[in-house]
Amino acid sequence: MSSALDQRSAPPAGAARPAAPRRRTRLLALPEARWALASLVLFLLALPVYLLDGPAWLWGTLFATTYITGGWEPGWEGLKALKDKTLDVDLLMVVAALGAASIGQVLDGALLIVIFATSGALEAVATARTADSVRGLLDLAPTTATRLLPDGTEESVDAQSLAIGDTVLVRPGERVGADGQVVDGTSDVDQATITGEPLPVAKRAGDEVFAGTVNGTGALRVRVERDPSDSVIARIVKMVEEASETKAPTQLFIEKIEQRYSIGMVIATLAVFGIPLAFGDALQSALLRAMTFMIVASPCAVVLSTMPPLLSAIANAGRRGVLAKSAVVMERLGQIDLVALDKTGTLTEGTPHVTDIRPLPDAGLDEDGLLTLAAAAEHSSEHPLARAVVDAARQRGLHLPEAADFSSTPGEGVTATVEGRTVQVGSPSRLLTATSSHDKVVAEMEDVGRTAVAVLRDGTVVGVLGVADRLRPDAAATVAALTRLTGRTPVLLTGDNERAARHLAAQVGITDVRARLLPQDKVAAVKEWEAEGRRVLVVGDGVNDAPALAAAHSGIAMGKAGSDLALETADAIVVRDELATIPSIVQLSRTARRLVIQNLAIAGTFITVLVAWDLIGNLPLPLGVAGHEGSTVIVGLNGLRLLREAAWPRLTKDTA
Repeated sequence: MSSALDQRSAPPAGAARPAAPRRRTRLLALPEARWALASLVLFLLALPVYLLDGPAWLWGTLFATTYITGGWEPGWEGLKALKDKTLDVDLLMVVAALGAASIGQVLDGALLIVIFATSGALEAVATARTADSVRGLLDLAPTTATRLLPDGTEESVDAQSLAIGDTVLVRPGERVGADGQVVDGTSDVDQATITGEPLPVAKRAGDEVFAGTVNGTGALRVRVERDPSDSVIARIVKMVEEASETKAPTQLFIEKIEQRYSIGMVIATLAVFGIPLAFGDALQSALLRAMTFMIVASPCAVVLSTMPPLLSAIANAGRRGVLAKSAVVMERLGQIDLVALDKTGTLTEGTPHVTDIRPLPDAGLDEDGLLTLAAAAEHSSEHPLARAVVDAARQRGLHLPEAADFSSTPGEGVTATVEGRTVQVGSPSRLLTATSSHDKVVAEMEDVGRTAVAVLRDGTVVGVLGVADRLRPDAAATVAALTRLTGRTPVLLTGDNERAARHLAAQVGITDVRARLLPQDKVAAVKEWEAEGRRVLVVGDGVNDAPALAAAHSGIAMGKAGSDLALETADAIVVRDELATIPSIVQLSRTARRLVIQNLAIAGTFITVLVAWDLIGNLPLPLGVAGHEGSTVIVGLNGLRLLREAAWPRLTKDTA
């Protein structure tokens, strides 16, 4: 937001904001999703038949097809990994499920299969959605551009064929075809997708414009300064793709130890079977002991130690309007120790509002009179500042007189005849002289981050309006809560100007402000903190925030006005735009992580005791199964505690 943003009309209806088409992969187009859905449906069909002692052939067939549909793909992947001399948890889970079925525990094995199939499907969906949004971002840049030839004629060309030095014509309502410099013309350009600025910015000869931004009412001639493949919008795509590929491995805690555990369990099971057999034990006895060992040592309880707390936390957060995309996301949110916040649309509502109404003493107008005059002149304009003025008048219930002879000058303001008087509304720097008595009022507004809008009647200044993006009501409390949680005040990352950014930061208690940042600058800041060992949470809403959301340890997007790319790139989405839920979900994640550790301790204790009993004494198979299933039930119920209403954190000053 410029300190003297101009009053300009928006592009014509139907041309101002051409929408990029949505290109989303259908959910069931993914094989992982189809197999997981089939497995889940078959399991749900088999469950009541099994629990109600229905025909064994029926529930047996349904469970068998559950094993096949949900287990063949992870089993196949596990076999391929085994071929590469790697033993992963997928194959181990399939073996454990089959082992459970072989001793009659078909329900437990089927549940394990469904959990793993669903987890794989969710990961595939998240990957596909991110790829869709990156492809959709390319639609922001126009496919064609109007190139001006040396003889002054025009030709329509593929935007990708533009070369440095070409001059293109950008008509009102069109998207700019390439990064370049304005050589002729004056207009306002909506560049929120690149910089995040809440209002269009006046552009004239010598100013820089970016591909994909939307031109206003004036025509611009732009000299191409960058190859289309190196435009800012193209670099955003590249940064998101690179960050998504290089982001820290998305693994749950248990998956980090799966290789050693899997190898150790297989070796131990073979030893339990082979050693007694070698010393003369009977085959049936050795096999029974080995089978009991495999059951009591299987990681079912360990896996369920992790998933129920995280899935319960996801469900609880979802009821509060926060969508965490996976269990991995829920685990990672609790690890953050630094928060970086976007300004426009995140800490603020993203739309301008009239904050000050200052009639001059000798104008003969009160606040309502000044606002009525300005709103009547602005009524025909679709510019965001004009909408803010008209909305303010409507909120006060003011009657607006008819305006005639309306005209709008890009970069300057509007002019109209109201009740026989000529009224001008627009930028003080363009409409007023440098020695006017209103200078102090304009300076006061600009010093506190307001956009000053001058109102003239018959060429005489009658007042000044102040317009600003409104802070979200819970912004200050959210910043304070995040500070307590992480031990460090959040950082403000914004493409807006520094004066407006610092004024807003002071209102919410932020001291570290990084302003006028392009998307690559935000990524650089995140990488700098990550290099220092920080785990950064980025909160944003725009296309310009997407690379930082992808590069950060965790990313949260504001849902109501968030761009498609930001929503798909982020790990979690605040659906209702309630900032206060961000520290709550961080705290909920930490609680879930503590429950995971508790569950792992419980599962580990059960496994240790049962394994020792089986190796040292003679653990009966039914007792081993009961102990194994008992530990599974305990850790499952412990994790489900996070489904309770009371589990949602209500942060206080003592929250840490």
